[in-house]
Amino acid sequence: MNYKTSILACACLLFGGSALQAETISADGQDNKLEWQVVSSWQIDGTPVDLVHSLDGKLVYILDNQHRVQVYDTNGKLQGRIPVGEGVTAIDIAPQGEALYLIDNTAKSFTRVSVNFMYDIDITGSPIMGKADAPVAIAVFTDFE
Repeated sequence: MNYKTSILACACLLFGGSALQAETISADGQDNKLEWQVVSSWQIDGTPVDLVHSLDGKLVYILDNQHRVQVYDTNGKLQGRIPVGEGVTAIDIAPQGEALYLIDNTAKSFTRVSVNFMYDIDITGSPIMGKADAPVAIAVFTDFE
């Protein structure tokens, strides 16, 4: 079993999607020099095929057997689904989750998908200029000191 397969097997246990979840792993345990504790677990819609998480640990991207990448936050709240081709068998992301990388075995292709997150900001009582419902883009520059 390779590294990625091992990670996927662990993810299936930790992130749900299996009817055997309750019987397969206890909330905590120990074996020889290994000790574990389940931190979170939730059901997903579809059977997981591959997964990756952002380096900051805030997002989990799960490729499922229904040809979509589901994006969850650390609380298991679905942030959205990205439809992908039937031949997509592996995914990866940029370090902060701003890009999704797809490997399609059928098309023999690699695809980079830009990913942006939309957030609601409560502006109740704030002074405004222009249309109140105008779209706003906020750029975050994280490479400056």
